[in-house]
This record gives sequence, C-alpha cells and structure tokens, in this order.
Amino acid sequence: MSLPTPTLHTARLRLRPFDDADANDLFALHSSAYVLRYWDAPPWSDRGRAERFITTCRQMAEEGTGARLAVDRVSDGAFIGWSSLNRWNPDYRSASLGYCFDDAAWGHGYATEAARALLRWAFDTLDLNRVQAETDTRNVASARVLEKLGFVREGTLREDCVVNGEVSDSWVYGLIRREWRPSAEPVPAR
Repeated sequence: MSLPTPTLHTARLRLRPFDDADANDLFALHSSAYVLRYWDAPPWSDRGRAERFITTCRQMAEEGTGARLAVDRVSDGAFIGWSSLNRWNPDYRSASLGYCFDDAAWGHGYATEAARALLRWAFDTLDLNRVQAETDTRNVASARVLEKLGFVREGTLREDCVVNGEVSDSWVYGLIRREWRPSAEPVPAR
C-alpha cells in the first residue's frame, strides 16, 4: 500500500516531497560534522549518498512505510532541512518521528513548526495512536523540540549508539494521540 507524500504549509515553511534537485543541499546538510555531531552515522563524504537518500524517500512512499519531507523556508525558498515520519505500522497505529536541520536554521523554531505540521497530518491522515522519537541524551535542543510538541520522555536506551567513536545513550520519547495538541499553544508541564 503506497502512502503519497504530502505537501504541507505553515506560516513560515513548506514541507514537500524530495526531488532530484535537492541532492546538493541534502549533501551539504549531511556532510556537516557539526550538524551530525549527535547522529549515529558519520557525515557523508560521497554525494551519491544524497541521491540514494532521495531514492529511499520515494521507496518509503511507495511501500507505505512513511513520509520524509524536505523543508523550505517560505520567505526565500531556501532548503533548511527535513522532517520524517517513518516505521509507520497501521496495525499498531504507530510511527517514528525524525528531523534534521541546517545549523543556520537552529534556534528559530523551524524544527518544532515542521514537526507539528507533519504530526497534524499524520494523526489526521494515518489515524495514529502513538508516535515515538529518539535523541542522543547530549542533544538538549532536540529534546526541547520534542517536549514543546508534547512528547514525554519515557526512558533511556543505555549505550545504544556509537557516535563519532564514542558510546552514547539515547532518550526515548512518546506522544500519545489523547495527549496531542495540534495548535502552537504550549503544552502544560507534566
């Protein structure tokens, strides 16, 4: 069963399917050691990785396992990152959220805005009950994004990744449908 990748709009962003023209911007994003310092894979050194990433995005849509969307800033059309919902399981009504943004876009609320739009689409379209996300315990900014969206930290995966040769822990976050607040209003502290 395919899952057509949507195009979503927010006040400042456009989320859209990747196309071949995104390969250079995607490579620049994923070749940055600074951007990927908490990532569980090394920065890209081969531009072909970007082309394979885009092919994988299309396969996810064709296989119905998720949607990965490029994120452009509306004001200037610049590609600033991506957001994804993958590992969609219609039987369990669950999926996983992920995102990666260029460091020049950090601190402006873009990751939260993009993820909120994607979650709104996912809860409405896919009838999800649960969305899960994981982040390196050192990545406090990513944890803040998840918490602003209403995710609850559910636990720690101890030494589950090796990041830049260093063993690393990850936090597991979950968002349950009944706790989802689609508006931009702050979620009450728990």
